[in-house]
Amino acid sequence: MNGEILILQHAACEHPGNIAAALKRANRGSVTLELFAGQSVPDDMDSYAGLIVMGGPMSVYEQATYTFIQDELRLIKQALERNKPILGVCLGSQLLAAALGAQVFPGPRKEIGWHAISKLPAARGDTLFDALPDSLMAMHWHGDIFDVPAGAVPLLRSDMTALQAFRYGKSAYGLLCHLELTYPQIDRMVKEFRAELDQAGVSGGDILHQWPIYGAELERIGGEVFSRWVALLK
Repeated sequence: MNGEILILQHAACEHPGNIAAALKRANRGSVTLELFAGQSVPDDMDSYAGLIVMGGPMSVYEQATYTFIQDELRLIKQALERNKPILGVCLGSQLLAAALGAQVFPGPRKEIGWHAISKLPAARGDTLFDALPDSLMAMHWHGDIFDVPAGAVPLLRSDMTALQAFRYGKSAYGLLCHLELTYPQIDRMVKEFRAELDQAGVSGGDILHQWPIYGAELERIGGEVFSRWVALLK
């Protein structure tokens, strides 16, 4: 096994969580760049075995404000060209979709909190998402959605959002919902993004109170999904 995995992080509270745990179980090293703290996106993917792009409060179309988004799109396109495994979560999935030429735009309303996701037909037999039950309560925290990129395979949906996950090629995956979050992460997000919750009319307390109901299954399924992605790394 050669090469570390590059992780691009956009917000302190949206770190890899259970993705990092899957990397540790597989004894795979990683390098995390904190873009929110001013670290720069590298010029190329040559020294990395794969790319993980995390979530964040910004939008793909806010490139004038967040200039590093242009650099991320360039790097994602390079990783695609070189067939490096990619995992995009929330904003990361939107960036992957945009790099593949799809439109990213605000949804009719924000999808925040615990909402069920369900498999689309192609998820049955998919390397990652075959592990999921037909329906699962997942955490969501997004306002933007995207079209299916040309050549991509839709894998998951929710009642509110028609495309929650997709695969491009054999090893590039976008996941709009959150399977990686731990309780401390959600607790921190509820505190740091309180204004967004208030604006959306969502109770942070309700989100936290539902963790004992859904959290263990989220961590179990997320652990399986991310371990399967890690197994795609060369």
